[in-house]
Amino acid sequence: MDPDRRSLSTYDLLIEGRPLAEILVDTEVERVTIAPATTDLSSADIELVANERRSYLLKDALSAKDGAGNGLDYILIDCPPSLNLLTVNAMVAADSILIPLQSEFFALEGLSQLMLTIREIRQAANPSLRIEGVLLTMHDNRNRLAQQVERDARDTLGELVFETIVPRNVRVSEAPSFAIPVIDYDPMSKGSLAYKALADEIVARYQNTTAAVVEA
Repeated sequence: MDPDRRSLSTYDLLIEGRPLAEILVDTEVERVTIAPATTDLSSADIELVANERRSYLLKDALSAKDGAGNGLDYILIDCPPSLNLLTVNAMVAADSILIPLQSEFFALEGLSQLMLTIREIRQAANPSLRIEGVLLTMHDNRNRLAQQVERDARDTLGELVFETIVPRNVRVSEAPSFAIPVIDYDPMSKGSLAYKALADEIVARYQNTTAAVVEA
């Protein structure tokens, strides 16, 4: 997506109260639109602190009467890699969470904290929140630590861990610099094939749907 098309972003959605319909931008992928983010969103945590409904702003925006959110089959909320107020907003608004788990020791430690946060969100704001699954990423099967992380994750979480594993793949890292998805950048790379397999694994549960991506 051309950066010039990001005249409005999720910052305007959360901070300025602009309707989702004004934020959404069509993409080259059929039936997929995006609510883009900009660097302005990095300051949103500070600006939201004084708002009494600071944890519910995204939920309110997605369910507003303008109907934009209600007309979509899927809304994918792309969260920052931290447990901040934006992530809490996503958890309050979401039906389920897909957790990427890097195949390293400290990622398992972070997963424990995330599970506690999910439990708190269920108790306080979103009792129907569920875990869609845990996705092992940046996985190097030649690495004993990566193998141990996989074993620990599957032993502890069982069927919550997706069968699909995303390997370390340089093509996945290169694709953003060209502003295109890795499945277009190199469709036959190991990373692309893994993400296609993940999509198949998830979409097998849901059919004939329309998606939007919201960056939070």
